[in-house]
Amino acid sequence: AANSAVCYCLRITAVDAIAQKLLFERFLSEGRNSWPDIDLDLPSGDRREAVIQGVFQRYAPRGAAMTANVITYRGRSAMREMGKVLDIPEDTLGRFSDAWGSGHATTEADLMERVREAGLDTAHPRLPALIHLYRKVHGLPRHLGQHSGGMIVSDRGLDTVVPLENASMEDRRVVQWDKDDCEDLGIVKVDLLGLGMLAAMQDTVELCRKRGRPVDLARIPKDDPATYDSLRRADTIGVFQVESRAQMATLPRMKPREFYDLVVEVAIIRPGPIVGGMVHPYLNRRNGAEPVDFIDERFRPALERTLGVPLFQEQVLQMAMIAADFSGSEAEELRRAISFHRSEERMTKVMAKLRAAMDRKRVAREIQDRIAASISSFALYGFPESHAISFALIAYASAWLKVHRPAEFYTGLLNNQPMGFYSPATLVKDAKHHGLRVRPVDVTVSDLLCAVEDDRTLRLGLRTVNGLAGHTAERIAAERARAPFSGLTDFLVRARPSRDERRALAKIGALNALPEAFHRRDALWAVERFADPDDLFTRAELTAGAETDSPADRPSVLRPMDALERLQADYDGLGLTTGPHPMRHVRERLDPGIFRATDLVNGKADDLVTIAGLVICRQRPGTAKGHVFISLEDETGIANAFVPGPTFDRFRRVITQEAFLKITGRLQIQHHVTSIYTEHVEPLAFDAVVKRQSHDFH
Repeated sequence: AANSAVCYCLRITAVDAIAQKLLFERFLSEGRNSWPDIDLDLPSGDRREAVIQGVFQRYAPRGAAMTANVITYRGRSAMREMGKVLDIPEDTLGRFSDAWGSGHATTEADLMERVREAGLDTAHPRLPALIHLYRKVHGLPRHLGQHSGGMIVSDRGLDTVVPLENASMEDRRVVQWDKDDCEDLGIVKVDLLGLGMLAAMQDTVELCRKRGRPVDLARIPKDDPATYDSLRRADTIGVFQVESRAQMATLPRMKPREFYDLVVEVAIIRPGPIVGGMVHPYLNRRNGAEPVDFIDERFRPALERTLGVPLFQEQVLQMAMIAADFSGSEAEELRRAISFHRSEERMTKVMAKLRAAMDRKRVAREIQDRIAASISSFALYGFPESHAISFALIAYASAWLKVHRPAEFYTGLLNNQPMGFYSPATLVKDAKHHGLRVRPVDVTVSDLLCAVEDDRTLRLGLRTVNGLAGHTAERIAAERARAPFSGLTDFLVRARPSRDERRALAKIGALNALPEAFHRRDALWAVERFADPDDLFTRAELTAGAETDSPADRPSVLRPMDALERLQADYDGLGLTTGPHPMRHVRERLDPGIFRATDLVNGKADDLVTIAGLVICRQRPGTAKGHVFISLEDETGIANAFVPGPTFDRFRRVITQEAFLKITGRLQIQHHVTSIYTEHVEPLAFDAVVKRQSHDFH
């Protein structure tokens, strides 16, 4: 819809299609027999749900429904389900699932290796049947799910056209067809999609308003030097669409200086350009390392802004319209073929039509081949320029907020987890790297959500505590608003946390500010003295104690937790720490020759180096031909490692199972971007169990 000037005028989209020279035929053409596709990105969570419920109420009772989604058997689910059929013990299936970090085993040898890692006897009599069933069901439909945001609407009863069923949620219905079925039948479909970054930015803007620092994202400077400086440095943790490992490696080479540079950056790290071998040619041309080539001078209008490299779906359509005189409807036929790739037959038919038209125009065979190669690389992976522009607007706004309103921005991110590429632990570390103070949870001051205390300080909220029920957190905040807690007993009487909740709060230090709790272990001992506060007699005893107890009556005799114990307690209770990074606790005993992340840029290319850190990301993209990318975080930053497929196979268990790794390999440096070409991987011994969720295999 971002290709439509009408949608822009109606404020459905923020993209001016005329100013951006977008291809209207991508949205609508004379020969198109289906409705235009409009996706609306809404702030995720309750705000998006309110819009969905509004649609149901508007078209109730039978005029609206969510589309279905066909859920298929994937690697983990296929093995677990078939294992249950054969009565393989649950603990064995669990170990196998843990080892299944890299997805589908494509060969029998690979499958047998996974079986050995899971602890199954390769000579087990049921193993051949398990492998046979696994391979048979992989990719087959398992059940119908509910699409995340696809809705169909009608001004008359949908049940006269499509089969409907009630969803598990009250007053919600689901059609038993998927979105492609609905589109083929000409049913109006709108995608109401939830975008976590929009929710985070909306919360950020609201925090700015409440603090007397209002921001209007429609009026922020479009060419802010500080924002573009941060993008060129790849200082983009938490920034929409440009925070991944690959994006951060590309930004220093891209050196974005204006908005369209950011549009290209959003689009270039996509399967289409990667599979089509378009990334390096574009970057080389941008940096003057190779000449600009438009394939044919007639394509200059379509390819000039991307230096002769087709990066967008619209450009491929324009090339077809120029080279083969395709009409808008014929271009739409081509778009549908390369977008959905529903059948080889359909793709072959469209390509034959394109070739025949180019032959009639006497287009050289070499040029035809290059056009065909560009189109083939976009099959399944086409990314529209209109989407890239829409995403770039959000990317720029989020980068601006990170630079100019950091405390509010990080608070907005933390309050909308899970979202984005990084865990809250990495976001907190990045906030501290930018000079912010992140205060821990404290029942005497923490709100339900994370909050901004001043321009350089934010406070973690009660809802970040694992195991603390929402209603308990709300009661703590409400009781404290009524009157401050005078002590631990007063807190237990009024807030009424369960035994497990009391322990969780004490363990992370959230009770330390109360008079009777001198430190975490003292607080743990103190809360164990009391039975369930919901018990009538216990509450009477606690109330009496609250009136008579004095902190001086019970001086602490317990040893405080040491640094490692506090670290483990933080990760157990919060999934993060506001204290020193885990690697700081082991740095002194590591070989001094092990590089820290920020030291790599001072190394020499192709030197053999070793890095160590906490795994925050493991990726095995479908376009990477079996290779794996690992990101390690230490006390100074993030180091990235490239693991060739054979090396990954050799160290698979260590890479997929261990939280801390030591990686040795050859240092690669390009445009001040560093990575390690991995040769050896081993676990890094750590004295505490750090439960940290990494972003794995996406």
